[in-house]
Amino acid sequence: MGFLLRLVVNAVALYLLTRVYGGVSFAPGADVVSILLAALVMGIVNALIRPVLLLSLPINLLTLGLFTLVVNGVVLWIVASVTALNVNGFGAAIIGALLLTLISWVLDAVTGALGLDGRD
Repeated sequence: MGFLLRLVVNAVALYLLTRVYGGVSFAPGADVVSILLAALVMGIVNALIRPVLLLSLPINLLTLGLFTLVVNGVVLWIVASVTALNVNGFGAAIIGALLLTLISWVLDAVTGALGLDGRD
């Protein structure tokens, strides 16, 4: 149940991102399946590729964590390259990743407050 909830929350967050920020959008004609697929790919990329990108810990320490935005932007750009998600350049990917983080944080708080996350 937790995996499906996480997938739906990520899909809703991606959809809301495309509504509030013009630099990230879905291809015309993208349906719910395309949005869920993009969320699934994002989960896979985060699980497999992001740990490799985080080997840049020394750079992250030097930039006081700001390099994490670049890593998140790379993840969003990778997802856009293999799904119906469109990103208008690397700068848009970084801004989109920042907004996606904020949207996901709010959605996680809402699901937690409603008791939908399965925690007691």
